[in-house]
Amino acid sequence: MAGRINDEDVKAVRDAVPIDAVVSDYLQLRNAGGGNLKGLCPFHDEKSPSFQVSPSKGLFHCFGCQEGGDTIAFVMKIDHLTFSETVERLAAQAGITLRYEEGGYNPAHQRGERIRLVEAHKIAAQFYVDQLESPEAEIGRKFLAERGFDQSAAAHFGVGYSPAGWDHLTRFLRGKGFTDKELTLSGLSQEGRRGPIDRFRGRLMWPIRDIGGDVVGFGARKLRDDDNGPKYLNTPETAIYKKSQVLYGIDLAKKEIAKTSRAVVVEGYTDVMACHLAGITTAIATCGTAFGGDHIKILRRLLMDNGSARVIFTFDGDAAGQKAALRAFEDDQKFAAETYIAIAPDGMDPCDLRLAKGDAAVAELVEPRTPLFEFALRQIVARYDLETPAGRAAALDEAGPVVARIKNSGAQHEVAVQLAGMLGILDTQFVVKRVAQLARWARDRGGRGPAPAPAAQRSAGAYESAPQGFSGPALNLRSPAHRTERELIKLALQYPQLVSPAFDAYGVDEFTAPPYAAVRRAIEEAGGAEYGAQDPQEYLVRVREAAPDDAVRAMVTELAVEAILRKTVDEMYAGIQLVQVRLRAVDRRIRDVQGTLARLGAGGDPQHLTAVQNELWVLQQYGQALRERGADAL
Repeated sequence: MAGRINDEDVKAVRDAVPIDAVVSDYLQLRNAGGGNLKGLCPFHDEKSPSFQVSPSKGLFHCFGCQEGGDTIAFVMKIDHLTFSETVERLAAQAGITLRYEEGGYNPAHQRGERIRLVEAHKIAAQFYVDQLESPEAEIGRKFLAERGFDQSAAAHFGVGYSPAGWDHLTRFLRGKGFTDKELTLSGLSQEGRRGPIDRFRGRLMWPIRDIGGDVVGFGARKLRDDDNGPKYLNTPETAIYKKSQVLYGIDLAKKEIAKTSRAVVVEGYTDVMACHLAGITTAIATCGTAFGGDHIKILRRLLMDNGSARVIFTFDGDAAGQKAALRAFEDDQKFAAETYIAIAPDGMDPCDLRLAKGDAAVAELVEPRTPLFEFALRQIVARYDLETPAGRAAALDEAGPVVARIKNSGAQHEVAVQLAGMLGILDTQFVVKRVAQLARWARDRGGRGPAPAPAAQRSAGAYESAPQGFSGPALNLRSPAHRTERELIKLALQYPQLVSPAFDAYGVDEFTAPPYAAVRRAIEEAGGAEYGAQDPQEYLVRVREAAPDDAVRAMVTELAVEAILRKTVDEMYAGIQLVQVRLRAVDRRIRDVQGTLARLGAGGDPQHLTAVQNELWVLQQYGQALRERGADAL
């Protein structure tokens, strides 16, 4: 029976390891006031931080999922360890020697499975590093040198070499007290005809560490032509290695990712090395699998869903790289961060780019330029002949459902407008309504999406109108249009005297975000901002009563108490918001009319054509006046 750890030693471990230092290895923490820290809970998905840490008390608590406890409880929960395994890991970090009761300490029998497997990997990693200096490893050193990595670079990333013999590492680990069962469970050895043999032989080795810094697996690169295995061979799934839950380089990049709210996702181990050596120390890579939901969870906790956060994907410019980009786009919405893609003009990966053009070229590559959604849609659109109506309709058929999957209605609208531009369809509302229809159908079918209507039916304009109800605050506050609409509604609720009477002449359709349109309608039914200027207190009560449901009522309350974005709130500031909302509405209508003109063409009804041209001229004149004279032109 395993010995129990001495109670005094447990207390010593708990006191010696600061809880904020441990938690910071897994997520970004920020000041929460009162000496506490806050971050996104690692135990459940959330968009705003409800997870708090009290360094002075040595405790954590999530107000969302109610998980809580001390440092030991946190590590047990997040790494799925037993109490003893957790105390042993923390004790090793703090340099504390543990005492065991009930018969003393026998590490070969009393340590938990995970601790043993991690220890085996730690010893193996050093064994491989030592082997890189051997004469046999000359081929590995040459491989690294040809890619611009010297000895110090190899040492920084712990790169090593696995000898070509059958069981060099297996015999070495046996000598360290590990059993054959442990070696097989670890994935470092595999069953041969005469017992366990090394899984990795004659390859360059990259240690894969979890976010806490423990080696949990390896990536092995083929070096010789007579090696019949795959180019890259990774550790198999084990109790400590799940490829969908690890990111190569996360241990080195995590602090810089949290500090800068930026992450660069590359494709391979050498790309991570090249980026870090070029100063891009936020670079990470997946380990032989597609970038997916579990990887996103790791990054979200570090980025803390900061609105200014950036995730830049660098994929090869070949077909496989483009396919990887499209897969990443499918998970794009799980980020609050903005996502971009970076592809070198000549299709080189960061490692090749650094060799050819130096560190500066790598740094230049990962500067965010092309939003991931834009790249994904352009890949789809490029497959069709957009010079023909049939080609545009077919492209819309494929791209429309992709945009319809965007859950945020504001973001969905914006991307639909951009899709219209890519397709060369001047009538943007045609595309917006189509996407809204697809999204509505997908919701009705439980997210499976509809069978698209025939192209002839769509080209005839047989679309349902976008839903008028407001089902919740699905907003994109990074959108300038939504920010301005929100600010104007806040002014109408909090300072109605500054926006009245102009605000009351604004139509509900001038607010593109459904929640704000719904609040605008409630204000109208409550008597408008003009009434609010006369009786501010009764005004808010009436607006809340006019709200059609709890969601709109909650939005009214939220906007009535939320701070205005400017310290000095005056008529000039209110006028700016009024003008921006109206100007965007005018510009949208101008695009609609231009699309109508394009469809009418030279063969349309002359009287109708003249009326449309006159409307366009009036709109353009009004837009010009708004730009030149501001609020005086309202």
